[in-house]
Amino acid sequence: MPRILRIINRFNLGGPTYNAAYLTKYMPPHYETLLIGGEKEESEESSAHILNSLDLTSTIIPEMKRSINPLNDYNAYKKIKNIIKEYKPDIVHTHAAKAGTIGRLAAYTSKVPVIVHTFHGHVFHSYFNKAKTSVFKNIERNLAAKSTKIIAISEKQKYELGTIHRICPPEKIEIIPLGFDLSRFQENIEDKRRAFRKQYNIADDEIAVGIVGRIVPVKNHELFVRAWKEVCDKSTKKIRAFVVGDGEDRSKIEELAQLLGISICVGDFENSKCSLTFTSWIKDVDVVNAGVDIIALSSLNEGTPVSLIEAQAGNNPVVSTKVGGIENVVIHNKTGLLSEIGDTQGYANNLLRLIEDVDLRLQMQKLGWENVRGKFHYTRLVKDMDKLYSTLLHSK
Repeated sequence: MPRILRIINRFNLGGPTYNAAYLTKYMPPHYETLLIGGEKEESEESSAHILNSLDLTSTIIPEMKRSINPLNDYNAYKKIKNIIKEYKPDIVHTHAAKAGTIGRLAAYTSKVPVIVHTFHGHVFHSYFNKAKTSVFKNIERNLAAKSTKIIAISEKQKYELGTIHRICPPEKIEIIPLGFDLSRFQENIEDKRRAFRKQYNIADDEIAVGIVGRIVPVKNHELFVRAWKEVCDKSTKKIRAFVVGDGEDRSKIEELAQLLGISICVGDFENSKCSLTFTSWIKDVDVVNAGVDIIALSSLNEGTPVSLIEAQAGNNPVVSTKVGGIENVVIHNKTGLLSEIGDTQGYANNLLRLIEDVDLRLQMQKLGWENVRGKFHYTRLVKDMDKLYSTLLHSK
């Protein structure tokens, strides 16, 4: 029975946790999997409910944190080395950057037969300055040379990793898109919609826009807020916007909204009514998707954005920047409207167009579920990964 050691950056709410969890739970029974990862940051929502819902246990490495800390990183490395020594995995599969660095080094020095790494995103633009980015690229090139296979989660990401940033030869990269249990987004939609709109005091004739995710620089909420101001000034409809999530930039984004003259709500939601509401984290994102009418994203860099897959699964059209793997998720002019990074005017125009054009919004709602239902389901993810593992183990 092949043993898999699956290592994830940290157990926070997001796509990597979902995928690590589904791969741990649903791989064929001839595999045995041990799941380990770092702790979430204080500003992040815990993913414990994801593991609990799947009846999964995991091992937390407290020293494996998002930030670089030589002492913590070395201690995490030693702990993973010890786990490898005791567990004796045939495959070490790491997910995202920090786990990929520490986990692959530990696996390589322990002579694990198969080492696989999934890039859920990358930090090769929009995160750091040119010098720091160059350092991270060189680190990733070295780690890729120690890896048996690199997994990209979209065609665009494979092109970026293999051709633009030259992390490794393109033939070493396998494309395996993310997979989720999307069925809940099609269940009890009307009941969920009523519950969400009652909780946040949204009238039946108001159009609600949601933006879901961490409030951090790379997510670029500033673009959304500036575009929202323009939409508010021009729209003929009754409109509300909801920032679902939290993070280090929250105070900055709240202050920007107030500076632009946008009324904001941060509490007492049932008795409040304002243009922009900050809800913090909401675990039941299927309820959010049922309650709003449009989902937005304004990122500077993305791998495959989970919120846009979930948006379409919940029959919501999308307004987003055109970065990373988004074009492999959203069909421009069919399931959403995309604009270039930094094009505030284009982004605002797209948002305004979807708000004002009811027929377009309804048309995109119908196409979203069809676009994602098979392409991003966890059963496809498991099938693809089983095929890859079998090939790699056989070649060894």
